[in-house]
Amino acid sequence: MKVILLQDIRGQGKKGEMINVSDGYARNFLFPRKLAQEATADNVNTMRMNDKAKQEKEQRAREEAAALSAKLRDMTLTVLAKGGGAGRLFGSVTSQEISDALKSQGIDLDRRKIVIEDAIKTVGLYTVKVKLGFGIDAPLKVEVKEQ
Repeated sequence: MKVILLQDIRGQGKKGEMINVSDGYARNFLFPRKLAQEATADNVNTMRMNDKAKQEKEQRAREEAAALSAKLRDMTLTVLAKGGGAGRLFGSVTSQEISDALKSQGIDLDRRKIVIEDAIKTVGLYTVKVKLGFGIDAPLKVEVKEQ
C-alpha cells in the first residue's frame, strides 16, 4: 500500500515522502497514530502542491538573502561604545550591539547570524561576517567609535 508520511519515521522515510508499506503496517500502526495517510489521488495532488509552495517560499527567502547580502557589503555600520580613552573600550562590542545598530538602520537581523572572529575591544574599523543562510555569507564593515 502506498502512503504519504505526515512525520519523519526512522527506517521508513521523511515527512512528505510517498513510500510503499505493507497493508497491516499501514492500517494497524501508521494510520491510528496519524503518522501517514493513504496515497489517494487527492492526497498526492495536495502533497505536490505543498512541495511546490515550499520550494517557491524557499526560493523567495534565498533571493531576499542575496539582496540583503548585497546591501550589507556596501554598508559601513557605526557602533558607539563607552571607552576609557586612548582608543580602548570598556568591555567589547558584541553581536547584540551590532544587531541593535542594524535595527536602527532598518535591517532586522538576529544576533546569532553575526560572527565576530576576534573580540572588538578598541576603536577602529572591523569586518564581521553575517551568515544569512542558504550558504550566503556577507562581510559587514563595522566602525567602532567612542562615546
